[in-house]
Amino acid sequence: MTAIADGPVRLREIPFPAQVEWRPDDEHALPSTPLPRPGRVTGTGDPYVLWLGPGWYLLIGRAGRAHGLLDGLSGSAVDVSAARTVLELSGPSARAVLAHGCPLDLHPRAFGPGRCARTLLAQTQMILHQTAHDRYRVLVGTSYADYAVRRLLDAMTEYL
Repeated sequence: MTAIADGPVRLREIPFPAQVEWRPDDEHALPSTPLPRPGRVTGTGDPYVLWLGPGWYLLIGRAGRAHGLLDGLSGSAVDVSAARTVLELSGPSARAVLAHGCPLDLHPRAFGPGRCARTLLAQTQMILHQTAHDRYRVLVGTSYADYAVRRLLDAMTEYL
């Protein structure tokens, strides 16, 4: 995917981040980063952790580091790095673009930086993570990535 880097909204792919889904035996057992509360994210670097559901987390790190993320985890941990494409939508109009196909209330008082949710983008399941005031990460299944990108590009046209 080619990045669109100019204008009030930008879209790019974050290539090959390590992704590990984890269901811990002990929810206080992550060696380096505290676990997030429901709908939240902890950490900002490598790794960071998204809450996906009760007792269910997604650890995300640098490309090629999935085995390092698995080290020291108790419970069920699975490398799902190839299962999702990670897109980054940013700029002052990013929230408006997402609103074209996402049913979540994206108003800053309801969904802001450090928040995440499993939701839809048009008809596709995704994980949405707001990383900054005007920056979002969209994690979508690789088989739906082309569809998701096309939907986002279509929604972006009025802002470019």
